[in-house]
Amino acid sequence: MADTARARKLAERIQQIVARMLESRVKDPRLGFVTVTDVRVTGDLQNASVFYTVLGSDEDRASTAAALASAKGLIRSEVGKQVGIRLTPTIEFIPDAVPENAAHLEAALRAAAERDAELARLAAGATPAGDADPYRRPADDELDPTTDR
Repeated sequence: MADTARARKLAERIQQIVARMLESRVKDPRLGFVTVTDVRVTGDLQNASVFYTVLGSDEDRASTAAALASAKGLIRSEVGKQVGIRLTPTIEFIPDAVPENAAHLEAALRAAAERDAELARLAAGATPAGDADPYRRPADDELDPTTDR
C-alpha cells in the first residue's frame, strides 16, 4: 500500500527543487519564463509528472519544451541527490492547460455577461403584448348582488 502523504511530500520537494534548478542552474537560452505549477508523484514513487506554464507565444512554449526535455537528466540527477530516496523517480514535463482553460472560461463568462446586458437593455424598454392587464375580471354589473361575491 502506497503512502499518499509521503508521495505528496515528495511532490512538494520535487517542485521546489525543479523550480530552483530552472531558476539558477539550467542556462539554456531556449528556456522561457517558466512557472512550475504542480508536481504529481505516483503512489510507488517511481514517476513524477511536472506541470509547467510558459509566459509567451506558442514559439516560446515549443522552445521551452525542448529546453526542458534536454535538461531532464540534469534535473533528475539533482532531484536524486537532494531527495535521498533509494530510487529517483523519472521526470516527465507536461505543459499545464490551466491558463488556456481559464482564458476560455473568462471569454465564455464575458460573452454571457454581454448577452445578459443586451437582454436587460431590451427588456427595459419593452411593453407587454396585448392588454395591460391580461387577467379576465368580471365587470361590475355582472356581479350578482345576492351572493357574497
